[in-house]
Amino acid sequence: MATINVRRLDNSVVQSLKRRAAVNNRSLEGEVRYILERAVEDDMAAKRASFLELAAELRRMTEGRSQTPAEVLIREDRDHGHRDS
Repeated sequence: MATINVRRLDNSVVQSLKRRAAVNNRSLEGEVRYILERAVEDDMAAKRASFLELAAELRRMTEGRSQTPAEVLIREDRDHGHRDS
C-alpha cells in the first residue's frame, strides 16, 4: 500500500475532518481514506456513465444502417496482404 502526505491544510479543514471521522466512528486517517476512495469511485462511475451515453447515441445514429461484420473486414484486409504483427 502507498502512503501520501498532505501538507498545508487549514486547521479548520483538519478539525472538520476529525469531527466527521468521529461521527462516522473512524480515525482521521480512515475518514480521509474513505473520502478519497469514494471520490475515485464516483469519478469512475461518471466516466462509465458518460461512455454509456455516448455509446447509446452512436447506436441511435447508426440505427437501420447495414453494417459489415468485423470478421468480414478482417478477412478482406488479410486477403489484401495485411497481417497482424
